[in-house]
Amino acid sequence: MAGRLIYVMGPSGSGKDTVLQGLHGLMGGDGYMAPRLVTRPAHGKEPWAVPVSMAEFVRLERDGRMAMAWRAHGLAYGVLRDIDDKLAEGCDVLVNGSREYLPEAGRRYPDLVPVLLTVDNTLLRRRLTDRGRESDARIGERLARNRRFTSMTCHAAGVPIFVLDNSGAANDAVHTLYRYLMRGQPGRLPSCN
Repeated sequence: MAGRLIYVMGPSGSGKDTVLQGLHGLMGGDGYMAPRLVTRPAHGKEPWAVPVSMAEFVRLERDGRMAMAWRAHGLAYGVLRDIDDKLAEGCDVLVNGSREYLPEAGRRYPDLVPVLLTVDNTLLRRRLTDRGRESDARIGERLARNRRFTSMTCHAAGVPIFVLDNSGAANDAVHTLYRYLMRGQPGRLPSCN
């Protein structure tokens, strides 16, 4: 049985990395956290982020080594093809994805499980400000973009998107997502280390 591509997306500051880390911890060896290549320096809260130069990113993309690749906010992001092997082995693969890239991800992986993290806009502004990576104007642009995506309910293949509010304790969101994913799936997952 093929594994599931669990595609977690949401605005910057929604807690995707935190939720993914927590979910990966609950899954133990039953899930594979796909490293995400990004063309900026990694930050301590992104243990699966792999910084690469734009030239290296383009080379990997050109050589067909990327399963998924997208551009956002002047950066390039991608996930390597090793996820295809993990999925074929029956392993569930966790991906920090992009809302805008979801239609393409859905075409490439029709059985993906889309998860949208949402956050109260006031809290999101505070998280982005506290992070200190962007100007107030850039944060305003991110918040406006976020409003565009908050009403997502289905992806291109018509699969419902699981919408999860992460405005409270991250642990609550992690456990809610874990229960959603494991519902009706006892003993289904192989070890994916």
